[in-house]
Amino acid sequence: MKPSVRKQIGVIGAGICSSETRALAEAVGKEIAKKGAVLLCGGLGGVMEAAARGAKLEGGITLGILPGACREEANPWIDIAILSGMGHARNALIPQSSDALIAVSGEYGTLSEIALGLKMGKPVVLLESRWKIEGTESAKSPLEAVELAFRLIEDGTKRKLRRGIETNEV
Repeated sequence: MKPSVRKQIGVIGAGICSSETRALAEAVGKEIAKKGAVLLCGGLGGVMEAAARGAKLEGGITLGILPGACREEANPWIDIAILSGMGHARNALIPQSSDALIAVSGEYGTLSEIALGLKMGKPVVLLESRWKIEGTESAKSPLEAVELAFRLIEDGTKRKLRRGIETNEV
């Protein structure tokens, strides 16, 4: 039997943020780690650093996809740093590598990751977002955001299995 692969939850948000937003992101990171998933982010400061810190405080694994080519740019809470050398274009790698995305507040870079995630068919949960975007789900707390992300992943898996059974692709 093949061992199960850990879920990867992308946490996206601004590289510079308020202390309130940092607290939300850290709580999201803690909840992701409690669920046994890998926290995936852009690896820099702000929301990314706070979420990674939260995950590490709960014993979780963190992965940062960095925009540059220098591992030392990663925040101190990143376990695995992927050097993309792609600048902002690395925003496509984060949703592609995530099973679901949780956007904590955010700026235009976050908006690009939300759009790419939706285009790729990934579940996207918004927490304290200034945008209302069709196809996303909103959460009122970090715990609700993480639980919703996992539920959406599960629902998507069930839909794929049903489609496979209906078309004999299983």
